Amino acid sequence: MDLPRFTAAAVQAAPVYLDAAATVDKTIALIAEAAAGGAELVVFPEVFVPGYPYWNWTMNPVQGSPWFERLYRSAVDVPGPYVDRLRSAARQYGVVLVIGVNERGPHSLGVLYNTLLTIGPDGALLGVHRKLVPTWAEKLTWTGGDGSSLKVHPTPVGPLGALACGENTNTLARFTLLAQGELVHASCYIALPVAPADYDMADAIAVRTAAHSFEGKVFSVVACSTISPEIVDAIAGDDEEARRTLARPRSALSGVFGPDGRPVTEPLIDTEGIVYAEIDLARCIQPKQMHDIVGHYNRFDVFQLHVDNRPRTPVTFATDPAHAAPPFPPPSPLPPLSTESTGITKEDA
Repeated sequence: MDLPRFTAAAVQAAPVYLDAAATVDKTIALIAEAAAGGAELVVFPEVFVPGYPYWNWTMNPVQGSPWFERLYRSAVDVPGPYVDRLRSAARQYGVVLVIGVNERGPHSLGVLYNTLLTIGPDGALLGVHRKLVPTWAEKLTWTGGDGSSLKVHPTPVGPLGALACGENTNTLARFTLLAQGELVHASCYIALPVAPADYDMADAIAVRTAAHSFEGKVFSVVACSTISPEIVDAIAGDDEEARRTLARPRSALSGVFGPDGRPVTEPLIDTEGIVYAEIDLARCIQPKQMHDIVGHYNRFDVFQLHVDNRPRTPVTFATDPAHAAPPFPPPSPLPPLSTESTGITKEDA
């Protein structure tokens, strides 16, 4: 039995904030750099395109509402032109790609999803996973996904699953992927300096990643975004307390962890860069002889996990769609962002 051996790349970088086109340009340049470094799997942070809604943590909901509109207008349609560019880049450079995007809901102007895209080296869109539960203040921005996207995808680098940020603390979500044969796990995070003062985000990422790798006897590739001065200026402005908060150290960690729960190489903390590591999936075999929680080291006569993986839609029609009324025409393009109605200044826009 041959198991893949390959180079993985974890990208730690900041987006071009709230600019999807420029962020996709940056993404493609980083994919090219990672591929030149020998990577066959490239993992990017959570909602890398076009960035994370930090205002939820530094403003009240009324102050943050214009920023929600700005993020919505900058978000990604799936499928859509930005996804097409990412698919073309994965195909051009022959890499398996995992990347987080803000996805516009196709049915409502109030819906944004925190979405992870998994793209094959042939450019095929293998997976669209919507974060199941937005964490804490994130509920002001994102709608939760459903169980239909909790899938492990066969890829040239092995059976690959992916979860976004706090989902990597969700034991049942992680088990659902492991039970489908996951051997490579993509963990996608954002830098979170706005957490409570005693919360070390770098340590939290390392603990969660090590836990999943050790429990499942799998390799985990964890990619976290950074906070650029551009993001600090946009969100904090003249608010010195917010500026101090956003600049807090140890807010990002990226790297690769092995089936023993240890880092394969030295993780990268806070600064931009790419972490490369050699992965040999054969290293997963012997540890599983000791603890295989989806096999011999479990009692499925005692424990059972039921996952509802049906796609959820806002409405279900009783009639055959072929006999339903004609669909509404597609909506008109969004009008230009009004600085009067949103409260965002020209300098902000």
